[in-house]
Amino acid sequence: MKVLRISFFLILSTLSLCVTLVHGQGTSPVIAGDFADPSIIKAGGAYYAVGTSSEWAPHFPIYRSTDLKAWTQTGYVFDKLPGWTSGSFWAPEYFFHNNTYYLYYTARRKSDNVSCIGVATSKYPDKDFKDQGIVVAYGKEAIDGFVFKENSELFITFKAYGLDNHPIELLGSKLSADGLKMEGEVFSLLKDDERIGMEGQSLLKRDGVYYLFYSAGNCCGAECSYNVNVAKANNIKGPYEKRGGTPLLQEDDFWKCSGHGTFVNAADDTFYYLYHAYNKRSNVFTGRQGMLASLTWNSNNAWPSLTPIAQPEKTPDAFYDSFNGTTLAVGWQRDFRNASVKAKQQQGKLFLSGEVKATNPSGVALAVRPASDVFEMETTVVNSNAALKGLVFYGDANAAIGVGVVNDKVELWMVRENKRVVLGTATIRANLPVKIKFATYADRTCKAFYKQQTGDWTEISASALTTISYLPPWDRSPRAGLHFSGPVSLDAQFDEFVIRY
Repeated sequence: MKVLRISFFLILSTLSLCVTLVHGQGTSPVIAGDFADPSIIKAGGAYYAVGTSSEWAPHFPIYRSTDLKAWTQTGYVFDKLPGWTSGSFWAPEYFFHNNTYYLYYTARRKSDNVSCIGVATSKYPDKDFKDQGIVVAYGKEAIDGFVFKENSELFITFKAYGLDNHPIELLGSKLSADGLKMEGEVFSLLKDDERIGMEGQSLLKRDGVYYLFYSAGNCCGAECSYNVNVAKANNIKGPYEKRGGTPLLQEDDFWKCSGHGTFVNAADDTFYYLYHAYNKRSNVFTGRQGMLASLTWNSNNAWPSLTPIAQPEKTPDAFYDSFNGTTLAVGWQRDFRNASVKAKQQQGKLFLSGEVKATNPSGVALAVRPASDVFEMETTVVNSNAALKGLVFYGDANAAIGVGVVNDKVELWMVRENKRVVLGTATIRANLPVKIKFATYADRTCKAFYKQQTGDWTEISASALTTISYLPPWDRSPRAGLHFSGPVSLDAQFDEFVIRY
């Protein structure tokens, strides 16, 4: 029996524990925090995973691991927008061909806001990617590219949105030998005749049969319904027969909306599936997190099964930044659509400023992906001026909450539905550093604190309930971090930052 991975193989020799356990109780993700639509590759004795970044820059975070259990972020695919794009950076997919790493990805086309599939190439899996432009522009929108090799030919599959009264389809096309453009006619793999949603596909070939794994349902947000299904065919172009019955991956007591993954091949010819799911407790506040499942085959009819792998539950590691060195730590991101962010490090301090759009009442956010919905973050504001300088929990430009220092006051503020209100203030001594703290709680409320020099924290009394329930956008988690709001001639200066869980 031979199984051909129609993409890029990953050797998983180190992952031998817990492959038959049901995931849920006592389970942690393999990559915590908002890391949707993951793709994975093995290169140079290490493993690299890349995920969706949506409306945050830099674009497409890359993680590295030597054992597939402990992952460290190493960088991003793009620091700047590729010239043809405007946003919505989704569903990156690794592929290796002609001694080159390809990264196929979805983004909106700047000229008309239509989602297309582009590609970038590099000689490395985690740096120096150069955009090569659009590969798939199909109708009103095309997303979720997945590339595979059949003999000497390359193919790309993708989802075409069900607009203008057409059902959603999973489509395919031959690619040019260099992998940079489509050739020939587009063919249909599956149609979403039931109109429940269909996307996030990947392919395996086993004993001459093609298995098309795909996600069905609503991908994102609190009302998501994602699950993983499979269909098979004797020809790569179909027709594909759907597997009936229970989905391969579905909701359990602890995780929900599993979907959009790709396979990796272990040294013992066992396949594993890297995918995303929402934690049912933290839900949309931590986004779709990176999970792992093992693949087995039913000997009676050759239909596969996926078994989530249990990871020991643990408290996420704190993120700490002392702002030493000359470059930002790799975990920081910015909302590139609503503000131009200026950030630099010098002598152990971070200098933050920027210019925001007129439609942005929330200011500049430089933030990290939280690994839990319950956390505390702290910083010290070391300069005094008329700009607001502090901490923010940021969903989007029209949904944020934070605490900051402005002149001789500390201010707790909220932006909701594009309206900014001040919830509470406290008077401080001017021209002295101010420590501020922002904490979230499991009941979806938050509190803010401050202190100067030594002593206990003082809570800022709020005039209204400080809820955070409104923050998450539909397709990503809120970010937590540093904040600036004021004239571009001013800045915020910070001494250290920490977020702990």
